[in-house]
Parts: sequence; C-alpha cells; structure tokens
Amino acid sequence: MIVGVGQVSERIGEPGYRGMSAADLAAAAVRAAVADSGGDAEAVIAALDTVVAIRAFDDSSAFARPALGAPDNVARAVAGRVGAHPRRAVLGPTGGQGPQQLVTELCGAIADEKCDAAVLFGAEAISTVRDLAGRPAADRPDFGERVEGSLEDRGYGIEGMTPAQAVLHQMVEPLVSYSVLENARRARVGASRPEYARAMAALFSRFSAVAARNPHAAAPVARDAAELIEENDRNRRVTDVYTRLLIAREQVNQGAAVLIMSLATARRLGVPGERMVFLAGHADLTERELLVRPDLSRSPAAVAAVRSALDMAGVTVDRLSAMDLYSCFPIAVFNICDGLGLDPDDPRGLTATGGLPYFGGPGNNYSTHAIAEIVARVRDRPGSHGMVVANGGVLSKHSVGIYTTTPATWERSRASTVQAELDDVPGVPVAVHADGWGTVESFVVRFDRDGSRVGIVLGRLDDGRRFLANTLERDGGLMDALTGDGQPIGERVFVRSTDAGNRVTVDRERMDELLGRTVPAFRDDYSHALVTRSGHVLEVTIDRPETGNALNAAAQRELDEIFTAFQHDDDLWVAVLCGAGEEAFCVGHDLGEMASPMQLLGRPRSGFGGLVARELTKPVIAAVNGRADGGGLELVLACHLVVADDAASFALPDTGIGQSPGPGVLIRLPRTVGRALAHDMIVTGRRIDATEAVAAGLVARLAPTGKALAAAREMAADVVARSPVAIRAALSFLARTDHAADPEGPIGRPADLLDDLIPHRDPVEGLTALREGRKPQWHTRFQ
Repeated sequence: MIVGVGQVSERIGEPGYRGMSAADLAAAAVRAAVADSGGDAEAVIAALDTVVAIRAFDDSSAFARPALGAPDNVARAVAGRVGAHPRRAVLGPTGGQGPQQLVTELCGAIADEKCDAAVLFGAEAISTVRDLAGRPAADRPDFGERVEGSLEDRGYGIEGMTPAQAVLHQMVEPLVSYSVLENARRARVGASRPEYARAMAALFSRFSAVAARNPHAAAPVARDAAELIEENDRNRRVTDVYTRLLIAREQVNQGAAVLIMSLATARRLGVPGERMVFLAGHADLTERELLVRPDLSRSPAAVAAVRSALDMAGVTVDRLSAMDLYSCFPIAVFNICDGLGLDPDDPRGLTATGGLPYFGGPGNNYSTHAIAEIVARVRDRPGSHGMVVANGGVLSKHSVGIYTTTPATWERSRASTVQAELDDVPGVPVAVHADGWGTVESFVVRFDRDGSRVGIVLGRLDDGRRFLANTLERDGGLMDALTGDGQPIGERVFVRSTDAGNRVTVDRERMDELLGRTVPAFRDDYSHALVTRSGHVLEVTIDRPETGNALNAAAQRELDEIFTAFQHDDDLWVAVLCGAGEEAFCVGHDLGEMASPMQLLGRPRSGFGGLVARELTKPVIAAVNGRADGGGLELVLACHLVVADDAASFALPDTGIGQSPGPGVLIRLPRTVGRALAHDMIVTGRRIDATEAVAAGLVARLAPTGKALAAAREMAADVVARSPVAIRAALSFLARTDHAADPEGPIGRPADLLDDLIPHRDPVEGLTALREGRKPQWHTRFQ
C-alpha cells in the first residue's frame, strides 16, 4: 500500500524561491513523503530497498540534453541526498503514464516479496533552468554530478511515438498531433469551430479553478472560459484548435514522491493505519501508432483501461469520490468522458490537481502529483475510492489506478485479454508515397510566432490507404478552408508525393499550377558530379574525392536529378557510375554533415544517391575503384552490373557508429552474396576484397588496378551493341519477378528502419563520438 506522499514546488520571484535543481526538488519531495507516512523518518529511509526515478524531460529522447547538466544516476543521486542506501535503483521510461505504471509495478513486486519498501519520485526544474541558462556563463550553476552505483535504465520507450512520416511532415510536437485528434472529434460530434472552442474552454475553466486553490500549482489563477480562448499577446493561437492557455504548461519547478510498503513493513515501522492507501484496481493498455488507428477521434485503449481498473476494484465510475484525468490537452479528458458517459461538468470534478495547463505539466512526472492528491482525498473520506488516469504519447499509453483506504488484496493485471482484443482490430494501411484523389480525414494548422502557417492533412486515398501531407505555401484556398469556420473533413483533395514528402491541394489543376510536373534536363554543370555522354552511354562521376566521394544531401539530389534525366532521355541506353580519385568509389553518407539519423529523411524519394529505390528501366553499371562502404555498397547493389578493379573492397561500417545499413543493403545483400556472408558483413563490419566479391556474386568482372572505368566502358559498349528494347524488356521481367511478393517494398520506405533507430541513444552517440574523435560509449540495452 501507499503510506506516504509528498509534493514540493517553487516559483521564480516568490518568497522562499531557492532555484533548486530537479534532483534537489525530488529529494525534498521524498522527505515530505517520508514525513507524511507518520513513521520514524530514519527508520523509514533505512528500510528503502528500491528507489525509482521518473525520467526527466531533458532526458526523454536521444536528442534531449540538460542545459545545466544533471546527475548521471538521478535515482541514486536523490537517494544519497536523503540518506538512503537502496539495493535497487530504477530510471523509468519516457511518458506521462510512467508514474502510475511504476506504482503498479512496485505494488506487484511487494506482493511477490521481491521488495519491502520503495519510493518513486520525480521532479522538473524547467522554469529555473530556462531562467539560469539565459544568464552569463559565470552565473550559471552546474547541476551535473557523477554518482556511483547500479541503475536499471528502462530506456526511452518511445517506439512509435515519433514515426518518420510524422517527422517529415512536421507533425511531431504534441500540440500538433493532439490538434489532429481534436479536429477529428469535432467532426464526429458535429460541432462548429466556435462551439468546440467554447466546450474546451468551459472544461478547462473548471480545471483552472482547482489549480487556483492548489499551493503547488504553477499558474494558480482561476480563468473563465472566455479568457481561455480570447486571442491576445499573452494567449496567442498556436494551432487552429488551441490557444496557449489550453495546452500543458511545462515551465514549472515541481517535485513529487510516493512511498510504498508491504503491510508488515509499514506496521514494523510504526505507520499509522489511517495513512495506508491501497491500490485496489489497475490497468495498463497501449493504443496503436497514430497513423494506423481506425478512428482518429478516439482512444479505445484509454477507456478500456479505466473499465478494467474499475472492474478489478469492484466499483463503478459513479462510486468514485475523486478522480484525476490526464489533461495535457482537452481531448485527453473528452475521450474518457465520451467512453464512460461522464459529464464534463461532473460535480465531483475531473481533476484533483488543476490539470497540466494550470497546475503544470512537469514532464513525465505529472501523475505522481495526481496520485499524491488522490491519496489525500481518499484519506479524508475513509472507505471512498479515487481514480488516477495517466497518459503517455499521443493518447498512446494508458495507466489507471483505483485507490482506497479499504484494505484490498493485491491482484495481477487482467488487461492482457483486453489488449489482445484491441490489437486484433485491423489498422489502417498507410501510403508513404501518396498520389491521387482522396478525402480529408483530419487536419491541423500550426501558427508560428512570425505569423507563418503550416498545414497538415491526414486523409484517405480512394483505395482506402491513409496519407499524411502538407499544404503548399501558396495554396491560400486550402489553408483558408482549414482555418475557417466550415468543416473541411470529408472534402475531396488531391495529393502528390515529392522528395520532401506528400503535398495536398484542392484539385489536380491547382497541384499542377503550384507544383508542376517537369522532367529535369541535363545541366551544363553540377557541384558534386561530373556528367559526360558518348553516344548512347552516360558516364556519371561522383566528384567528392576529398570526402571519399561521400554524399551529402545536395549531392544526392544532384544524382537524383541526373538519373531522372537519364531515365527520360531515349537516346541514352546505359549509364556508368564511378567515383573520382583512386581511394574510393563511395563511402556512403557524408557523416560530417549529419547530427542525427533523422537527416536521412532528406534524401530523395529515389533513395540514397538518387538510385537505390529507383525503378530502373535501363541498365546501370558500377565501376568500383577503391572502397565501396556503407551507402556506397548500397549503390553497387542497386546497379545491374558491377566491374571492380583489384584494389576495390566492400564493407559495411554502419553499426560501428550506431547506425544500420540502409534498406537496400539489408534486403539485396543476402539475396546477392548469400545469407551467411551478408550477415557477417552487416553484423561484424567484415570487409571483402574484389576477388571474394566476384566469388560471392557481387561483382561481374574484375579489372587491373585503376582500370575499372575502362572495363565498364567496354561492358557499356557490349550493352549498346544490343537491342535496347530487348534489354529493357528483360530488366522489366526481372523486376516483376523480384517484386512478386514485394520483397523490396521496404527499400522505398526507409521510415520503417528509422522508426527502430529514433527512440535509441546509440545512433546519436555514434555520430557525436565520430565528430569528437573518441570511442563511442555504447549502451548495453536499447534506449
């Protein structure tokens, strides 16, 4: 049971403000929880065998960094501050569901006699850090510290939270994604834009009134509904749905802690019975990734989690005396109300804290405060039940707890069957490259401070696949429809795929007017390539010898342009691709210009080098001199024929810098050289020479050192001596055979691979270590 809860907070400029770090705030919250238990403080702290820290906001993804530093083991740093020496220390995952999920886990560990006493805590000092980070360096404190001791790091746990398609189309920020859900719900309930805005404001006005009475609230001001949606300098519009006062407030200095014990331990330590609160019901369920959800206006997993937890506790929602529904955005609350039949104006209130926009949204730790408030409420009314509903991601991960002072025997989760039923509902297929007519399913328009607007549309193509697309900058008509008082959902639109993502307009004519369909012709000069043509043969030389012919984004787009022109030039029958200099054919991506694997999204739709994902209708020959590494090997595999000189070699160094080889390698290499050799090269980075490459079937012909291009020219001469129609017919047949079961489909969808890399730290660490000239510090688990 829970025997103690504690909360601390401070606001800049108010009496008693100390500018505490997040670790100091967390330690203060732990001390408050220990005092709240009513037991002997020293004995309680000495009994703690497990400490669990909620992951800080500035450590919630591989791209986040604490501006003023942070402990490298925050769980033990806080334990040390309060004098605890736990056997076990845990750092939880990213997500607002974390506090309730971990409380449930700790209660289960105690029930299984794996733990006697534990404390969960979290804190954010975002307001303080932002204030201090803007000061001169000499006036900034260093909150970093090195702490010895073991740590179970649960990793970020954000798989599926930031799909590459969402990144490409600027739909990553929560306020943008939640606006999409909000607009879908508005269409479902049949509300006009003003009506829906008033409903959101009425809901959150009641939340602000609770925050006004909460001493720990970051914004303790009661606001009426009109004030929440009135646009002014302090309440600017951030999307077509939200003004600033309707969204979670992250600039807070808050900490909270929950102390959990077995009944025997609590009694031994003298904890009074009236301090004991039991977790009578619980459930943890997950929603599928946003882009494949059948209904963008609902999260059935959230509602199912509440029902499962209530069922376990043996109570109905009508019997709850208090509740706190996660409230990062209005739809998180409306979704529960819709599913349970709750009145948004329920006299019991839907928040115990004041909600994330007004109490504050302390990163992943908000629901620790909610638990503290609900524990206090049920203590005040012995025998009553209170509920905490926690949410992570974009209505993605849901954790629910039912609390009561009435002793309750611990029960294991009953949610596995419910989760299986949720997962069995067919998802919506997604069109990565969307072309043709479709219908608007939902949308959002983001407003930036400079007055610019970005429109994002989710829709269904006529074949049923869902697409994600951006509006075009000069398409004022569609933008007006998305921001007006009408309802664009259900309207017909036209979408076209581009290298930069999908684009959407009102019709095909407008698309052609704004985007056009021009086929590039060869230029006289390129910055990163040399192009010559001789009869029916095109020679393309990657001209970046100083980088090992590594390709940056500009070079890739030039090659894409060149090979597109080649495809459409009927007088060219074959192309030869080579690298300038003697050291390398191509060593892959120019890592000197990469800070994140997300930059891979900037490559052309035709794949790395404008070639890897292209449907080639004419033969391309690779003339390999020197190294063909990483993306260079991917280019080789994309070509129909390969000539290599004696000095050529082939390797995949990608995993050595925390990356994965590209889809073109992972799919084509095993089919070309065999599974055993392919896995050896992919996993160990093994380099093979030209002779072994010939034996493995990767290279068609060998040439003396420095003569690969000459040999490729001879091969090209053999090609042009034959019927171009017959050759193209043969290549098309081979391509159809390869695609019979769509074995290469993922090559044109690098997002599938990136989604597995983005949530983890090693890709960024590998690039950082490379730039800093040091050995990477790999992590033993995915995170």
